[in-house]
Amino acid sequence: MSISVTPTATPASTGFELHAGRGRFNAAFFWLMDPYLEWSLHRQKRRVFAGLPREVVEIGSGVGANLRYLPAGGTLVAFEPNRYMHGPLHAAARRRGVHLDLHECMAEHTGLPDDSVDAVISSLVLCSVQDPATVLTEIRRILRPGGTFRFLEHVAARSGTPTHAAQRLLRRPWAWAFEGCSCQRDLESAVRAAGFASVTITRYRVHTPLLPFNTHIAGIARA
Repeated sequence: MSISVTPTATPASTGFELHAGRGRFNAAFFWLMDPYLEWSLHRQKRRVFAGLPREVVEIGSGVGANLRYLPAGGTLVAFEPNRYMHGPLHAAARRRGVHLDLHECMAEHTGLPDDSVDAVISSLVLCSVQDPATVLTEIRRILRPGGTFRFLEHVAARSGTPTHAAQRLLRRPWAWAFEGCSCQRDLESAVRAAGFASVTITRYRVHTPLLPFNTHIAGIARA
């Protein structure tokens, strides 16, 4: 299978404002933190990303943390508006033997045809997009019937918990540092409301000093 991508809007025209300082910080942060994040999330990733096809679309590919779950010789159609991530992403694709088809645009408007994709993946991305509902509608549009959206995301903690209090307290500096990332989104409800034929979600916690980051979901939504 080969996916044909039509020209897409530039990041500026779709609302993404590339900030040199934050862009570089996030690229360096996720590159340096990759071993720790992989240690924290690998059990869920192995389960959710098992059996991916040879060609996969990823929204918010970052520095390539999920390339290790793609088959060698496969293709990743990557959507990543932060161009400071692109160098590490290209390097990771070369190391993993994955062909990279990289697009510097946002997930709200991929430019892919309707019903053209077997699998879309994301991890730690829906927290940062401007409108999760629009992104999920776009994912559903491009998936073939029976195709899957596989995701791992950090989400809002239950009201009244210490984690929820930390998320409220740190929400503004957290969003500024991590390019709009919200630690207070109910992404489980957003995925369930997006019109997929079926949705399976597991809730879990990771244990890190970054308290707002500790509450997670992982799942598979089928078109």
